[in-house]
Amino acid sequence: MLSVSARSQDFALEDGPWFYDTYSPASKIKVSVLVSGIKNPWGMAILPNGNILVAEKSGQLRIIRDGVLDQKPLPGAPKVTVAAGGGFMDLVLHPDFATNRLVYFTYAKDGALSAGATYNATTVMGRGRLNEAETELTNVEDVFVADAWGDQAGGHGSRLRFAPDGTLFMSSPFRRDFVNPQNTMSDISKLLRLNDDGSIPTDNPFVGIAGYLPEIWSIGHRAIEGIVFHPVTGELWASEHGPQGGDEINIIQKGGNYGWPVVSYGRDYDGSRVSTVPWQEGMLQPELFWVPSIATTGMMFYTGNKFPQWQNDLFVGSLMTARMPGTGHVERIEFNENGEQKREWLLGDLKQRIRDVQQGPDGLIYVLTEEENGALLLIEPVEL
Repeated sequence: MLSVSARSQDFALEDGPWFYDTYSPASKIKVSVLVSGIKNPWGMAILPNGNILVAEKSGQLRIIRDGVLDQKPLPGAPKVTVAAGGGFMDLVLHPDFATNRLVYFTYAKDGALSAGATYNATTVMGRGRLNEAETELTNVEDVFVADAWGDQAGGHGSRLRFAPDGTLFMSSPFRRDFVNPQNTMSDISKLLRLNDDGSIPTDNPFVGIAGYLPEIWSIGHRAIEGIVFHPVTGELWASEHGPQGGDEINIIQKGGNYGWPVVSYGRDYDGSRVSTVPWQEGMLQPELFWVPSIATTGMMFYTGNKFPQWQNDLFVGSLMTARMPGTGHVERIEFNENGEQKREWLLGDLKQRIRDVQQGPDGLIYVLTEEENGALLLIEPVEL
């Protein structure tokens, strides 16, 4: 019998477009392939002029100009370590990008090897300047190196998000250990808050407290792969990539402990329960969770005018459901005054691993697939 791993099997994407009926309320959408041929893309940043930067996991920085993928990678990207869960990862623009041209990114970086070791890496936040011609990244530098070194390849997923006050949230990597997520002297499985130069804000919750790294904002996360601010409340929301179950959406509180791995709704990859209890005093519960896992990735709240029926709905990317190939999708979550109301799968029949979902400045929805032949998809409304 042929055995194919869930991570390795890609499903070919046809040319499209595709048309779908959606619900709550009823509407129709059109999904098109903007570009294809992006190799295992991880993160993207939409520039003010509508061009799009894309990070390929292997370390290439690509640009889509006027809807066309430049066949030559942009020079200047950092040298990355490619691991199972990451390599060259997220991209975000500085809030003052129009004047300073700064692009921030996360990537996995090698370190010195100890005796007998074959691998040692951590996750780094770097930045560089995109030149005016958008042909090169210059003045590239590391501005923060997470204290999250590990000797096993994998678990490097990391997202970045600027806060309204100009500070920067960075999710640190997951490791296959069940100690460091609760270890406050390790950056593993934490949400970090930094200044844009990589220094530590003085109002972080653990600054000056013995036994805590000052960059930590919250602890007990498995692997945060989506970070957004709620458009109405201003709360910080994060998607947490669980094992076989227990994917979460958390509303992040300053200094909060989100429980991993002491409490979890999930099972590990061998089928065993991660914990015997799903909650414990002093550990915060998720706002949403999935059992089985949908392998949550990037997410967004919709705030544009092209889909008024989806105003303030949450869109979450999924790599696969219940560890089954070809089950990735975009999940739309609708809320009312009491919380979650409805969930709707979108794009499931395309059988793609969805890595990121973003709203463009045009109010349309852009979806990045993580395949070997990755694509950028565009979701548009269709008049009924």
